[in-house]
Amino acid sequence: MADPSSYRPKPGQIPDSPGVYKFRDEHRRVIYVGKAKNLRQRVANYFQDLAGLHPRTRTMVTTAASVEWTVVSTEVEALQLEYSWIKEFDPRFNVKYRDDKSYPYLAVTLNEEFPRVQVMRGAKKKGVRYFGPYGHAWAIRETVDLMLRVFPVRTCSAGVFKNAARTGRPCLLGYIGKCSAPCVGRVTPEEHRELAEDFCDFMAGRTGTYIRRLEKDMMQAAEEMEYERAARLRDDAEALKRAMEKSAVVLADATDADLIAVAEDELEAALQIFHVRGGRVRGQRGWVTDKVEAVDTSGLVEHALQQLYGEERGDAVPKEVLVPALPEDAEAVSQWLAERRGSQVSLRIPQRGDKKDLMVTVQRNAQQALGLHKTKRASDLTTRSRALEEIAEALGLDTAPLRIECYDISHLQGDDVVASMVVFEDGLARKSEYRRFQIKGFEGQDDVRSMHEVIGRRFKRYLQDKERTGEWEETPETAPAPVPAASGPVPAPALSAASPDDEPREDDGRPKRFAYPPQLVVVDGGQPQVAAAKRALDELGIDDIAVCGLAKRLEEVWLPDDDDPVVLPRSSEGLYLLQRVRDEAHRFAITYQRAKRAKRIRSSPLDDVTGLGETRKQALVKHFGSVKKLRQATIDEICEVPGIGRRTAESVAAALASTAPAAPAVNTATGEIIEEDDGGSP
Repeated sequence: MADPSSYRPKPGQIPDSPGVYKFRDEHRRVIYVGKAKNLRQRVANYFQDLAGLHPRTRTMVTTAASVEWTVVSTEVEALQLEYSWIKEFDPRFNVKYRDDKSYPYLAVTLNEEFPRVQVMRGAKKKGVRYFGPYGHAWAIRETVDLMLRVFPVRTCSAGVFKNAARTGRPCLLGYIGKCSAPCVGRVTPEEHRELAEDFCDFMAGRTGTYIRRLEKDMMQAAEEMEYERAARLRDDAEALKRAMEKSAVVLADATDADLIAVAEDELEAALQIFHVRGGRVRGQRGWVTDKVEAVDTSGLVEHALQQLYGEERGDAVPKEVLVPALPEDAEAVSQWLAERRGSQVSLRIPQRGDKKDLMVTVQRNAQQALGLHKTKRASDLTTRSRALEEIAEALGLDTAPLRIECYDISHLQGDDVVASMVVFEDGLARKSEYRRFQIKGFEGQDDVRSMHEVIGRRFKRYLQDKERTGEWEETPETAPAPVPAASGPVPAPALSAASPDDEPREDDGRPKRFAYPPQLVVVDGGQPQVAAAKRALDELGIDDIAVCGLAKRLEEVWLPDDDDPVVLPRSSEGLYLLQRVRDEAHRFAITYQRAKRAKRIRSSPLDDVTGLGETRKQALVKHFGSVKKLRQATIDEICEVPGIGRRTAESVAAALASTAPAAPAVNTATGEIIEEDDGGSP
């Protein structure tokens, strides 16, 4: 525990300007980020008598070892920088709202030549129009199914679209009138885009125009005695009305607003957001967070606004944001929201009328969410504590293993050998800590040797981080033993976002990938895999991490150097937890292995042509129709493709000539040979 006076800035050293400050611990990790109108006043508050500080603030300042700050020009800039740093450094003492699920959106891909309507989750993409979020994907599909009668926009995938264009036959939706079939030229790209824009206008709340137009056309068709057409228009209008009825009118003045409510106690807070567009509730979402810093309702609201709108632009930020309490710097927050929207945003507390009544409903939802969360957490916490205690007792551990890492090897008959590392903390999966490895030390199928390599690489990186930060000093007793040549080299972990070598990154305050050791390492396998993992730890001089293996056949737990397994009762919570950890490692490993295999299968001889990028590869395949036809082309014919010079054409011809044609694919259901003439990507 650090003494705050040891790193307290000298009097007059802190400026009295707006800015953002960071507290770092003794290992230079950023543990808290804050902003202030006046840095001198705000930062000085942290260095008063410890007895006068909030318990959470006291914990933070005694964990910290230094404080630093950055001066900015305005409070809006401070708000933006604070959000950026919280997102970048993930400080442990800042409130962070995390969704308990990925909410689905109704998306219209206006960035494509033929826009597509579909369900999307995850990060938002540029040029795509989003509506929602919705509570369930089926709610989106029901709405889209009703609206396709009036706005027959494309909903098919790129593969289905290309296949229909190649064969000249639309899909089923094209035949039943729920798609305008742009794939076969029934409408022009301009006409289809107009349909997609009308779809977006209706979803954005401009509904009256389209319903009145349909009713007018229906009456005109009836007067002209075109009764079938009038009946279709009547059904179209009814479909739009049913789509509108799925979200009841809550605000009569067609308001666009987000309503935010907070329910909290001393330890946790629940947040609920209702997205109202055109006076109707278009989406709802909620978060629950631990109050890891001393923060009141206004602070929770400010953090929520940063989380909600930090990545949004334009209409995604509504005209009104209704909150239960205004942030401390309400004017700066309003200006920040206005900059993101591009026009004025009203940030206020509703005082009367329909908006106040709706806020009561949102608040009730927040209270129910907090109560449900606390009920679940209480039961889960009891069960998880019992599971960890049972594991500690069965394995002879001194304390419960609060951090468990599990490793699994996956391959297909010795090809694409990969490994996974999953992490459970306090009995819960911590997916941000998951890691993936490629086996690089050797080729072929050897699960035992693969496990030795992975464990060695992971904990070699851990020791490097400890040595660099000063948490661990090498002594003759603790120096890691040299790795025997038989075990192969210890290359860097092949992570999706990892650096290309085993050297730790420069210290920048971000959480390190392998900075935290587990109390228990679990491997998927029996005695051989456990022995390999233990040997890897011994070679690195690590003797304070327990190792065990869980064999699938009889769900036996194996310990190093034991001839007999530990058999936990079938009803044991500890066994259930070990099974969940093992199954999650297996799922994560096989997902990665399948992705690698699929990528290898999709590889093309053109991938080996030096200097030939993805754009020119696609141009070649598009020009000739397939790799098979490209292989039959002459160098002069290849040169006819725009952007392909003679030297490149010679390289392409040589690469294709040196590669034997792949065996034709066979439809196993019909026995039909599928020729390579579909013009697919290389």
